[in-house]
Amino acid sequence: MLKIGLIGFGFMGRMHFDNYVRLQSEGHPIKLVAICDIAIEQLKNGKADGNMATAQETYDLSEYALYDSVDAMLAGEQLDMIDITLPTTLHADLTCSLLEKGYHVFCEKPMARTSDEGRRMVEAAERTGRKLQIGQCLRFWPAYEYLKACVEDGRYGEVTAGHFYRGSGAPKGWFLNGELSGGALLDMHIHDTDIVNWLFGKPERVSTIGRNVIPGSGFDAASTNYGFADGKVVNALVDWTLEGDYGFEMGFRVNFQGANIVLGKDGLTVNPSDAPGFKPELAAHDGYYGELLSFTNAIVKDEAIAVCSPQSTLATLEIVEAEQQSAERGGEWVKL
Repeated sequence: MLKIGLIGFGFMGRMHFDNYVRLQSEGHPIKLVAICDIAIEQLKNGKADGNMATAQETYDLSEYALYDSVDAMLAGEQLDMIDITLPTTLHADLTCSLLEKGYHVFCEKPMARTSDEGRRMVEAAERTGRKLQIGQCLRFWPAYEYLKACVEDGRYGEVTAGHFYRGSGAPKGWFLNGELSGGALLDMHIHDTDIVNWLFGKPERVSTIGRNVIPGSGFDAASTNYGFADGKVVNALVDWTLEGDYGFEMGFRVNFQGANIVLGKDGLTVNPSDAPGFKPELAAHDGYYGELLSFTNAIVKDEAIAVCSPQSTLATLEIVEAEQQSAERGGEWVKL
């Protein structure tokens, strides 16, 4: 039985909690044992803010060991895996420390505040032989998994162009401090940058234009063009300024030689050039479930982290840093 400790019980911590409960109910050999947060007494009775709904507004945590100190949790429990859902600037040091102590680590995205910190995390995992996975959940989202399969098996020919986007109203709290969060580029846009990297590999160069609307938040609206050797036209757009009742939205449009595939508010649609469009059948889970299932299975079965290796998510972080540099230079092309 894989024993898990969860650090952080805000919005994302609760998302992970919900999926551990689901995995346990389905008979997977895992057990969420302990939850740690410096404000656990307040959080366990309060609602967490996020751009999606968690399964519950408040949670009954009576069957779990609760801690307000990581050291106390590690001393008090026999754990195999630690799940980190803390602010970005805390990821690298804590991940490296836990890996050195012999724990497998799942760490939320973004991997770290800088690629240098991310590189330390990769090196610690390689040195210790412990498993590390970053929560780039779109790689496990059924619509994006379907798109990946189409790219890899070539059923519609080569990709000629693609557009990816996501947007919402501005987040709250520490996210609006660009020095801590990295702004919309690092906190939200990194999802689409990661998908571009996962689907097509690292681009040769990037050009990003960005705008700051919320003082101190960094770039909160931005658009990136990715340059590839084969000339495919790929762009990704992020927007933290969609206020009012708009809510959250993500999607894509990818053109192949023989079809286009579109994810919008009405779901995923495939439009072949020589046949009627259709909606493919997709798995009935989200990316949060998929990533935790994949990681816990890799530990239990002692398999390599295949879909979302730490080396690949480090590459994503390096691309985002190049986008940041380009935006600061007014859209100048930056080579990778």
